[in-house]
Amino acid sequence: MFDILLHHSTLVLFGIIFFGIALGSIKIYGLNLGLSGVLFVALAAGHYRLAIPDGVGQLGLALFVYCVGLSAGNRFFSAIAKQGSKLAIMSAVIVGVSALFTCLFGIWFKVPAGISSGIFAGACTSTPALAAATESLPGASGSGVSIGYGIAYPFGVVGVVLFVQLLPRLLHFDLNKEAKAMHSRQEVSIISRLVRVTQPNLIGQNIADCKLLDGLHCMVTRVVRNDRLMPLTPEDTFREGTEVLIVGNSDTMPHDIAFLGEVCDNPYPMDSQKERRKLILTNKNYAGHKLRDLKTLRTDGIIISRISRLGFTFVPTGETTLERNDVLTVVGTPENLTKYGDKIGHRSQDMNQTDLLSLGFGLSLGIILGLVNFSLGNGAGISLGIAGGPLIVALLLGHFGRLGPIVGYIPRPTRLLLQDLGLVFFLADAGIKGGADLVDTVATHGAAVFIMGVIVTCSGMFAGYFVGMKVFKMNILECLGGICGGMTSTPALGAIASKTDSQAPVVSYATAYPVALILMTIIAKVIIQTIGGVVGI
Repeated sequence: MFDILLHHSTLVLFGIIFFGIALGSIKIYGLNLGLSGVLFVALAAGHYRLAIPDGVGQLGLALFVYCVGLSAGNRFFSAIAKQGSKLAIMSAVIVGVSALFTCLFGIWFKVPAGISSGIFAGACTSTPALAAATESLPGASGSGVSIGYGIAYPFGVVGVVLFVQLLPRLLHFDLNKEAKAMHSRQEVSIISRLVRVTQPNLIGQNIADCKLLDGLHCMVTRVVRNDRLMPLTPEDTFREGTEVLIVGNSDTMPHDIAFLGEVCDNPYPMDSQKERRKLILTNKNYAGHKLRDLKTLRTDGIIISRISRLGFTFVPTGETTLERNDVLTVVGTPENLTKYGDKIGHRSQDMNQTDLLSLGFGLSLGIILGLVNFSLGNGAGISLGIAGGPLIVALLLGHFGRLGPIVGYIPRPTRLLLQDLGLVFFLADAGIKGGADLVDTVATHGAAVFIMGVIVTCSGMFAGYFVGMKVFKMNILECLGGICGGMTSTPALGAIASKTDSQAPVVSYATAYPVALILMTIIAKVIIQTIGGVVGI
């Protein structure tokens, strides 16, 4: 009976996940493995030749990177503008140093080029590099690539996971404090202020039609009427001393206040429960229009003070285009709020539902993109793979909100569940494969080859840390995310993601990953030529 259970691949999969999460929850001196515990249990299971269903690893990887991309998309392109060149250089240094140590120790230990290139691919957990090296060395030499990959891959996965977990602890970094400090420096908060209007050019103008407000970054949402903050109506007009409530970003608020008048501190009451609601936009005919063109105060008697899109909340301007599945924070009278909700197709259950049609289509498009082979000349090519394709599609969806019929919106709890589920599926598959031949390959080729893999992995990580923290003065979260991207280590990214709510590591990973992916594929062939000329293939 026990043997039957051990050969039930689905049961083995969820058994590995259960015991792995249990192992990861154990804390030693405040340190725990989190979801990465699944990897260690899977390595042991792979050693004893247990099996899980085929394709689980690819399914998990696609789900994980897709959800990561959706989370990071709204910050990704701005991060490229600010940190893109630094992360690209950091990624190039990681790959370059790893390749250098591969060549040095491959020649020193007289390791054949095939095994050495496999060690490089495994130490950097790069399947595209493995494929490129195997393609360059067909036959028996090509099998040496797989052997080298099998030796180095387990520590390549485990080593980066341990590095990103232990380094902040050893250097006394509190990731939560670092995330808060980074948030306060880089991100703005949404605040509200009560302002007394003194601007002469505004006096006498109808608020609903006042074009002077177009240059502001805030929204006027309420006006003081009968010693109470009331929702605006289409008839409200700016008068000398009119007091209004404005909502905007903390960094632009001083400018907006200076234009309107002056801050006042009168404690007026307001009924926010009845006069403010969150409504989800599902009416496809209403979506796609700019807020300025909709004239919501004039036509509907409401003001949209905030928009939440793919988990990112912002204050709209007249140029903001509404998209399907936007969650709108709307201010108005209860009657107008109800009418507006009907107009935009609001259904409360939609705020917690996932568009499975878009999810399936988005993942399919990403996988197809990952299969496309991009030529590098001389017959060589590169594909983004199952990790790169869905990641690129999700980043675009996260940034634009939709691509044609594909909607990127997934409620946050659902997105986090899919992200974690995908990660543990991927970790279980990676551990099973890495553990299967670990002992045999080390016994056959000696501990020196395993040590070579450890050195290659560590050299790249420490080089990345030095460049990120010492040269570019990055925040530790950005640096760790860049190291994960430079080492193409999805499990390590998952380890960081389980420790902080900050999106900084995810964004850095997504920026550094494509650079590392391309460089590793090219350099794997360079390693073969370099070591092959000295030691042999």
